[in-house]
Amino acid sequence: MRQLLKRLVPFGRTPHRTSAENRSAYSAARDEADRLIAAGNRSEDAGDPRAGCEHYRKAVEVAPDYAKAHLNLGIGLAAAGDVDGAIESYRTALAIDPGYAPANYNLATQLYARGELQGAASLLHLALESRPEFPEAHVALSNVYDAQGELAAAAASLEAALHQRPNYAGALYNYGLVLKKMGRMMEAEAALRRAIGVDPDNADAYYELAALLHTRGEFGEAEKLFCSTLERKPDHTQAFAALFDLYESQGNYAAAANAVEEVLRQRPDWAGALMNYGHVLKKLRRLTDSEAAYRRAIALDPAFVPAYRGLGGVLLAQSRIADALEVFRSGRSFDPEGFDLETAELFALNYIDDLSREEIFARHRAFGERLERKYPRRTEPFRNERNPERRLRVGYVSADFYEHPVALFAIPLFERHDQSACEIYCYSTGTSQDRVTRQLQSRANVWRDAGSMSDPELFEAITRDEIDILVDLTGHAGDFRIGVFARQAAPVQATWLGYPNTTGTTRVQYRIADNITEPAGHSERFHTETLVRLPHSQWCYRPFVSIECDVVPPMTRNGFVTFGSFNEFTKLSPSILRLWITVLTRLPDARLVIARVSDGPGKDSLIRDLKGAGITLERITFAPVVALDEYYRRFGTVDIAFDSAPYSGTTTTCDTLWMGVPVLTLPGITSASRPSASILTTLGLTGWIAATSEDYVRIAVDSASNKANIVRLRESMRTRMRTSPLMDEVRFARDVENAYRTMWRAWCDRPSP
Repeated sequence: MRQLLKRLVPFGRTPHRTSAENRSAYSAARDEADRLIAAGNRSEDAGDPRAGCEHYRKAVEVAPDYAKAHLNLGIGLAAAGDVDGAIESYRTALAIDPGYAPANYNLATQLYARGELQGAASLLHLALESRPEFPEAHVALSNVYDAQGELAAAAASLEAALHQRPNYAGALYNYGLVLKKMGRMMEAEAALRRAIGVDPDNADAYYELAALLHTRGEFGEAEKLFCSTLERKPDHTQAFAALFDLYESQGNYAAAANAVEEVLRQRPDWAGALMNYGHVLKKLRRLTDSEAAYRRAIALDPAFVPAYRGLGGVLLAQSRIADALEVFRSGRSFDPEGFDLETAELFALNYIDDLSREEIFARHRAFGERLERKYPRRTEPFRNERNPERRLRVGYVSADFYEHPVALFAIPLFERHDQSACEIYCYSTGTSQDRVTRQLQSRANVWRDAGSMSDPELFEAITRDEIDILVDLTGHAGDFRIGVFARQAAPVQATWLGYPNTTGTTRVQYRIADNITEPAGHSERFHTETLVRLPHSQWCYRPFVSIECDVVPPMTRNGFVTFGSFNEFTKLSPSILRLWITVLTRLPDARLVIARVSDGPGKDSLIRDLKGAGITLERITFAPVVALDEYYRRFGTVDIAFDSAPYSGTTTTCDTLWMGVPVLTLPGITSASRPSASILTTLGLTGWIAATSEDYVRIAVDSASNKANIVRLRESMRTRMRTSPLMDEVRFARDVENAYRTMWRAWCDRPSP
């Protein structure tokens, strides 16, 4: 509870009298003691508890059997920081008068603070026996019950306090917190609003109400209340941290950065805040600053494993693959039993030029074997009805249900799912929410916000939902809830979309792909899953925004060809850069736009490579990350796009083609190198798929001089795409559902355990 028990003046300074006492009966010693107690009270009120204690000690000396003097001495000692002395004084007061309610109450506060909950409860019951109209004692007792996990008893005690004093702000505040814990959110909201009405200066009440509304998705009022918290308590770091979470989840990264900067001004050595700062700076593409924040977090807490993952991600964003791998490996020494850093390392392997598919698979399989040793195979039978033709309950697990490439490809499927064949459950394991989130939510039969759930909690939720087919949309590319899939939350588990490779574990039985990315007879040996190849394409594309395409290629007005690279800078490998340099050397008038490049060591290294090869920087345009509309418009500045390798583009390739720009790709033997080849094949543009490095250069050079072909492609590309399987949403949904049905029938055909 936030409102801890405190010294309450009425119970330390009220004259201690029995029913038989009156003023005339006071001895001279007690009169003197009362005078000294009053002087001590004045000293405490003036902010000098030590001087107050001197007066109280004199009061005890002149009236050693006066419980009130010992009580005040205890209160003064507690204020001065002498807790042991305070407890001794309270015990002395109770030895004189065991039923003295203020002494029982104040001693209970000290025992509660020490974690002696049973002793505190007993004393508070004694206080209430002797003084039933004692709302503060009811509040104190509720704190004890709350600490013991007895929430119903805690609520009852607070209700008793509020019955005695309806506008008791502290009781209303604590009541709101207890009701939140009990899941009675509407009542908790009402209690917190009443607490604010009674005490408009209670910063914590604003914070708790804001946090409640935030979890309910009422972001506008939550933001105002967090700000109200900070107006009343500018050093409320939790409110700043909460504002960071709110702004970050809404994609307002500049505001999120401001919030965490304020936290760091107050607590500069908070490693967790530094990690959050690194995260949001990466979102803002301030990669050098982001790297520095993560490194500072690790310096403060060398065993802070999430900071290693964040730092490695920043290094990947700068195309510093070797550095990122080293960071992931360093962090794993602090978490040898964990999987987060190893899964990040597996993802990074896909970017390495000279790593064979055999080696990449071996690393994935080693990961899977270690995972399966930690999580034994499930033995508990599934409750799912083994009916091969019934309506299926399909669960999708992803942290990327927002404006993200995963969501881009999920939307057409969700909207075109046959509701008579499939019931859609979504488990959103991330925190970001936007218009795309709401669009996906509207298409799900059941939506579960699972970002705060642990793996065991998410496993239990999926099990309770009796999901038939559980589909991972992330793989090793992000927040892979591998612990859920390792426990086998559903009878059929598959992976699709987010990661172009195997998971490495046999607990995921299927991987959805197509015949181009995973050629039959070749790819099976590099998978722990059974490959399910969709007959047309494993993607269905629908652009995020509606924007017109400039059908006139810039070469018609520039007099020279402009190539472009729009993939993440991470994907710009040494091997593909060498090919681009060869093309630029063969075409001395050509220009190159390289998008998504941020300042920092990665860009510096790229510039050195270009200059070293004799390419002047006047021919190169480095374009930063921009808003979505501007991102699409930027395609109008290039004639031909270069795909990346060995990690090919997917979303970027679709976006580039949608804006009329042909994409030149060089697929390898890995699945990660082949998405663009698959997309181009689906569109009937196989002439843009190079077989060798020499072929890649030849196609680029020849196409640069074939202006008529570039013009024709630009004019016809949208029609080509709209009439292809790549944008046939209904056919795609049926293909996926048929795949699910095949998986389900196979499970139904297996004998029950």
